[in-house]
Amino acid sequence: MRILHIDAGLEIRGGQLQVLILLKALNEQGHQSMLLACENSPLWRKAAGIDIPIHTASLANVCSLSSQVDLVHAHDARGHTLAALASRRPFAVSRRVAFPIRRSIASRWKYGRATRFLAVSQFVAEQLYSAGIATTKVDVVYDSVGEVTATNKWSAKAPAVALASDDPLKGRDFVQLAAARTKIETLFSDDLSCDLQYASMFVYITRSEGLGSAALLAMSMGVPVIASCVGGLKEVFEHDISGLYVKNEPDEIAFAMRRLLSDSDLAANIIRNARARIATRFTTQHMVQGTLQAYSRALAA
Repeated sequence: MRILHIDAGLEIRGGQLQVLILLKALNEQGHQSMLLACENSPLWRKAAGIDIPIHTASLANVCSLSSQVDLVHAHDARGHTLAALASRRPFAVSRRVAFPIRRSIASRWKYGRATRFLAVSQFVAEQLYSAGIATTKVDVVYDSVGEVTATNKWSAKAPAVALASDDPLKGRDFVQLAAARTKIETLFSDDLSCDLQYASMFVYITRSEGLGSAALLAMSMGVPVIASCVGGLKEVFEHDISGLYVKNEPDEIAFAMRRLLSDSDLAANIIRNARARIATRFTTQHMVQGTLQAYSRALAA
């Protein structure tokens, strides 16, 4: 299969990391991919190490290059717009965000142009249904954690780790209050893959979430997760079995943090069950298989 991927993101976030995992896996399975990205963006630079052609994400390139492939896959909002305006082939759209879809005439036209949608969670799929997208046009394809080369050896003496995000939708303020009340050392990390190698827990508090790939990374590395019970995050693990869900309240977050540090058996059970959940739902094999099934349905439409 020949696929033209479009991701115009200027930063390297969860969505761009999933694009890289997908491109590599599709390439290994013999599918031919091209990537349109912002020139010299982090995604562009990282994708340069994968044996696929890379071009600038522009209307002209979508128009000319889409005629050379079987299917176009837009991975972000700008990519969706470019595909809607210029694709000469059927196109699928990945939807990762938790906020509702606009109901404007332009938005209805844009979403009506897509042949198929890949929702990152059932919660995100429900957002599409609420906007009038037919259930028959949507597939739920969960993120993959990719290849994890580092793991955590759990210790109650290790610091708690949380995201170093200034995004107002994230819950850094809640985590700071909870950490102050528990007096538990908490590291706000810019490099989770590094800092989760020595962590007693990952505290992922957010006001809105499509799925939560950071929580998946922590689970795969053997770090117990405390997370907000919101959006697609509610689909990541099972409460009290493979993680701990909390309300976005400092006292409840603080209680969960203390509970993990005071109960090593609970921490060990969560780590074991979380890794099992990753293996049965969030592997690269699962993600690629779901994506290819969505591609086949898009081409058959």
